[in-house]
Amino acid sequence: MPFFSVIIPLFNKEDNITKTLNSVINQTFTDFEVIIINDGSTDSSLSKVQEISDKRFKIINQENSGASTARNNGISLSQGNYIALLDADDFWHTNHLEELKKQIHLFPDAGLYCNNYEIEFKNKTIKPALFNFNYSSSPIIIKDYFKSSIINSVAWTSAVAFKKTSFLAIGAFNSKFEIAEDIDLWIRFALKYDVCFNPRITMIYKKNIENSLSKYERNEIRYNFINNYRSYELENKSLKLYLDVNRYAVALRCKMNNEKQLYEKLKSEIDFNNINLKQKVLLHCPNNILRLIKKIQSILLENNIYLSAYK
Repeated sequence: MPFFSVIIPLFNKEDNITKTLNSVINQTFTDFEVIIINDGSTDSSLSKVQEISDKRFKIINQENSGASTARNNGISLSQGNYIALLDADDFWHTNHLEELKKQIHLFPDAGLYCNNYEIEFKNKTIKPALFNFNYSSSPIIIKDYFKSSIINSVAWTSAVAFKKTSFLAIGAFNSKFEIAEDIDLWIRFALKYDVCFNPRITMIYKKNIENSLSKYERNEIRYNFINNYRSYELENKSLKLYLDVNRYAVALRCKMNNEKQLYEKLKSEIDFNNINLKQKVLLHCPNNILRLIKKIQSILLENNIYLSAYK
């Protein structure tokens, strides 16, 4: 029985999948299996996977059903006690699984294990993720997951691991969410279990990749995901803060897409004490100003300057 089961959903990532899989093969900790769920790819992704000869790799083919169903199916077939997720366009440094195992050894009763990560933007600029808490160099239990995650999420899909039994206990990925299904899972983990964080950077999230589900403008689904926790946030101020920051982000998307009704609904549900001055100003800016700000942000990013409304 392998220590880790690495679960990789695959849909039309022919330009990235080989590099992603090689980053798994090159891990210093080698006690793992890899389950690749080909989610109805129509490009050459599958043939590129089949070129890799490694007995630890298993390929499962299914009709296109989305990332949630693909991950759930892969986990149901896994043999490891611990699950490590990896998206088909992300990249692990060689120490990734070793650092996850370090967390598990130090905090065996935690529910979710999170390695630190970097974000690669469209122009290949790479920046470390930013979190709303202080840490040094050793793995720790996060005191307040929700407050800690209002800039970047402490848990990122390709940077986490968890017990298979804990995952099943909280109900697996919610397949009705075509987007934000991972954030939904982290919330359920954080409400039930301790969350561990390792400051060592072991993974690169490629934000520049086209075709990612996170790029899709399905804001009604985002709204439904956020409001799935209305009863919980009434009793949890940190969760309310976290969800209001998410409401702000979705409202801004809606405004730029001229989804006026959904924008007004989201704005009315935000406690404005939970967002900063920059966010308040952006939320009330005209669309043409928002587009100009977005363009300026892109130009600055090309010059390795990254500005964010979250800090």
